[in-house]
Amino acid sequence: MKKKYLGIVAMLAAVMLVFAACGSDSSSADKANGSTKGDKEVSGSLTAVGSTALQPLVEAASKEFTNTNPKAQINVQGGGSGTGLTQVQQGAVEIGNSDVFAEEKDGVDASKLVDHRVAVVGMAPVVNKDVGVKNITKQQLIDIFTGKTTNWKDVGGKDEKITIINRAEGSGTRATFEKWGLDGKTPVKAQEQDSSGTVRKIVSETPGAISYLAFSYIDASVVGLSLDGVEPTEEKVATNDWKIWSYEHMYTNGEPKGLTKTFLKYMTSDEVQNNIVPQLGYQSIKSMKVDRDASGKLTDVK
Repeated sequence: MKKKYLGIVAMLAAVMLVFAACGSDSSSADKANGSTKGDKEVSGSLTAVGSTALQPLVEAASKEFTNTNPKAQINVQGGGSGTGLTQVQQGAVEIGNSDVFAEEKDGVDASKLVDHRVAVVGMAPVVNKDVGVKNITKQQLIDIFTGKTTNWKDVGGKDEKITIINRAEGSGTRATFEKWGLDGKTPVKAQEQDSSGTVRKIVSETPGAISYLAFSYIDASVVGLSLDGVEPTEEKVATNDWKIWSYEHMYTNGEPKGLTKTFLKYMTSDEVQNNIVPQLGYQSIKSMKVDRDASGKLTDVK
């Protein structure tokens, strides 16, 4: 009787070990994938400030994150890339959102900040549908924005005056376009707009207008220009054949801890990268075939 009792105890212990192992494997898998569904104790609050281009993605991801982790509070604000980098450097916020590398902003000590790349954004020059142009050379683009070319007929289009719509000073989108689209040249003084939606509306309604937008804002109301025969597509961005693109960065002052670390891990999880990122018109960092640093140096992604 005693042997039979011991046998039952041993069998029950073995079953409990199996269930424990299954639970452990599931939790480990969740954590390895960046999921927080098993983290019942995630709590606290954090503030992420900066890039308005990145703001919709962070807001959408934070909503999903806090639905699963109701004890966590995430406050997302705009203000521009410069504001985000400055405030995170000062320790005023936990995360600084930026369209550009910290090394590219004056007054920011990039050595104190840690870069977390969460998405990629391709950008393209856009024009009014009636200008009669769909493809120009990179040099022609530079000549237009620097004021050397002022009529569309000079680049194969209509006899129509070119009207430039620029982005506001300090805009990460503007910095990216000037660096990779204009080879660092300074554009002429022109009307400035900070909202991508407003830029698209003005270009679509203004004869001869040209500006630039993230891929996600380009629709049938405007024409996205090809450069030197290369179309602005995510596939071309992934290989750097289309060079006007930027990472979306979430910077921390030193290595992140606690809620900040968990949320940043979630931002690069499959749940966010495969679903929220493309749904909102961004490009997954996991799609990239090359890596580009702040100086523009390229390396293949292994």
